[in-house]
Amino acid sequence: MQITVTARNPAEATADLLVVPLAKLATPRPRLPTRAAALDRRLGGPLAAVIASGDFTGKSGEAQLVYPRNPGRARRVLLLGIGEEAKLDAEALRAAAGSAVGQAAARKAARVVFAVPALRKLRPAAVAQALAEGAVLAGYRFDTYLRDETDAPGRVTSFTLCLERGAELRAASAAARTGVILAESQNLARQLSNEPANALPPVALAQAAQRVAKEAGLRVRVLDVAEMKRRKMGGILAVGAGSANPPRLIVLEHGRPAGKARGGRRRDTLCLVGKGITFDSGGISIKPSAGMEEMKHDMSGAAAVLGALRACALLGVPHHVVGVIGAAENMPSGTAYRPGDIVTTMSGKTVEVLNTDAEGRVVLADALHYARTEFEPASMIDLATLTGACVVALGKWASGLFGNDVKLIERVRRAGEATGERVWPLPLWDGHKKHVRSKVATVKNTAGRDAGSSTAAAFLAAFVGDTPWVHLDIAGTAWATQPGPYQPIGATGVGVRLLLDLLRESKPAR
Repeated sequence: MQITVTARNPAEATADLLVVPLAKLATPRPRLPTRAAALDRRLGGPLAAVIASGDFTGKSGEAQLVYPRNPGRARRVLLLGIGEEAKLDAEALRAAAGSAVGQAAARKAARVVFAVPALRKLRPAAVAQALAEGAVLAGYRFDTYLRDETDAPGRVTSFTLCLERGAELRAASAAARTGVILAESQNLARQLSNEPANALPPVALAQAAQRVAKEAGLRVRVLDVAEMKRRKMGGILAVGAGSANPPRLIVLEHGRPAGKARGGRRRDTLCLVGKGITFDSGGISIKPSAGMEEMKHDMSGAAAVLGALRACALLGVPHHVVGVIGAAENMPSGTAYRPGDIVTTMSGKTVEVLNTDAEGRVVLADALHYARTEFEPASMIDLATLTGACVVALGKWASGLFGNDVKLIERVRRAGEATGERVWPLPLWDGHKKHVRSKVATVKNTAGRDAGSSTAAAFLAAFVGDTPWVHLDIAGTAWATQPGPYQPIGATGVGVRLLLDLLRESKPAR
């Protein structure tokens, strides 16, 4: 989708659908805002007529299609409600752009013009970025394997943002470009997560990472089984042992490391670690068949890391950012790891396996230790579809947020609010850490149902040392079962925009 920012009069732009967003109108005598009223006069007055009839009030999500009496260059006009102006934020604007694209696609309107309203709370650049993100995200469809698209909706090919004259056009254009890169990177994560497991085993995920690295200008390294054996990565190797598809450790790198700070950590290095279970059958502790098809999404953390690294490169983020992905397929077979096994991880710590379906944390044990020791980062963030307990706690509304550094936790929380990818802090106490201790190994890979998300985070904490670290449990947010304004059913790509907001708000090390 081509996104264009202009200061032209919306009535003069060629469009299959002209979208006029309106905030909630005053009662009992609703009136069009000044700019919308001027546009309405050019169109022959259809907007004022609809408002006078009471059929449109401007509440959020409301939509009304009208046909101008003086069509000009727009054959159809969509009045779009965006709710109370005082409550408008970037997420509401993403939703508005997403709704506009959805309405246009349903009508097979390829060219959309969006008459950007003047908002007192938000600068034109922030508005342009949010609208660009919402439009590109809403334009995504997973249709790689469709062969008959007779009844498929149309595609929006161009989305033009018409700002008011005098607006900060150059800044808004640059911000819209940023929004496009962020949304396209999130769509990449969606696409990878939506791919069926037979099309994206660990080796194929590594190949996808190599393609993205080449296109975006990232450095990439892939560790195969022989290299992982040499490094004694017993966690990843154990989880992948039951599959005919061998595991991989994927490393992506953007920027260059700065010098070391006191304590031996790199001042400006952030490691993003992603769980990449390309399919999770549960292994020997096999899952119920109902819903198992969703386990192709168990590599959503890895997909988000890959999307975030792509965006870092294309946006020129002034930080050293490393992505580490532990990729494996968890299958039952005669070579699979078993309940009761004791696995020795790269750190030398041992894991008592009580349930082979608690495999993500076993893979992350090696990935986190590798990231910590190989790159000595100032901080680490991992993303993982880790526990069903987090879905029970937070549903689809937020990802679970855990960590060992209060400042980093708060920075991640704020980034989640800014991007609409909400996270919610959950406890990680000493009691949780004691609860994952094993009587026969360093730790056990499950501690039962009680506080399942917190004890899973406590397991991971055993492998991060004193490095400032945050764990995002995205089990409830990685895929959608109901569509939203810019979110189709399927993978969400959650985490990409959150991570980039965090990085772009951070000052580079000196």
